[in-house]
Amino acid sequence: MPELPEVETVRGGLAPVLEGRRLARVEARRPDLRFPLPPGFVQVLTGATVLRLERRAKYLLARLDREDTLVMHLGMSGRFEIARPEGETRPGRFHYAPDPDPKHAHIVFETDAGVRVTYYDPRRFGYMALVNSSTLELHPWFAGLGPEPLSDAFDAAHLKAAFQGRRQGPKTLLLDQRIVAGLGNIYVCEALNRARISPFRPAGRISAARLAVLVPQIKAVLSEAIAAGGSTLRDFAQADGALGYFQHSFRTYDREGQPCRNAGCGGIIARRVQAGRSTFYCPACQR
Repeated sequence: MPELPEVETVRGGLAPVLEGRRLARVEARRPDLRFPLPPGFVQVLTGATVLRLERRAKYLLARLDREDTLVMHLGMSGRFEIARPEGETRPGRFHYAPDPDPKHAHIVFETDAGVRVTYYDPRRFGYMALVNSSTLELHPWFAGLGPEPLSDAFDAAHLKAAFQGRRQGPKTLLLDQRIVAGLGNIYVCEALNRARISPFRPAGRISAARLAVLVPQIKAVLSEAIAAGGSTLRDFAQADGALGYFQHSFRTYDREGQPCRNAGCGGIIARRVQAGRSTFYCPACQR
């Protein structure tokens, strides 16, 4: 599933063609994705202007000049394709995804500038909704979310309070969206390795000094992944169809049996399954 850097990369790709533009035509080619589309979905969006395109956790938020915000979640395989009058534009430093199958083109947005943005989702685990903007933060999808990991609100003091007395490992807690919003399996594994903290150590026993190392490593790995266009795993791609490149910088994820890349460490990356998810870590330097 796309994580924060992938969703932020999509937001960055869509913003230049959607922000400040009027949706001249909206087409829903099926009545549902993961959930049914809200009543009046096409009617509400047609003619609306997108004021801003934001991200909260793993959600894309299109703030409209109407009372609603269009909320979009990519699910497992959701992706957007942008077609401009002059043709598709794809950053040259990326490998390109194959052309998506038209039968999976479920939602089409056309702007007053003649740009067409199509949402494809073969598995249909993504979803879209219209939520009243004035009460968005009270919606069940957002009410319990923790701070954004790249914000000033996410710091060592926040983690120390969240981890206090907890026996679960830090990886389990960092994946809890109530503690921090938007983190996923890949980047938690990467950050814990950089901070040399075991994913299995009881979180309540991690010192404040070590948490003060972990927080900037989380921010760094996310920032680097965003700059690289995210990490393409399986069928995720950016809004312009290009594949992310951060997977070539993984230190732990999907590197079982390979040497740890931390300086001075001669350990070998191991893999353990936790709650159905693979945890990659170095038993030698992550304590």
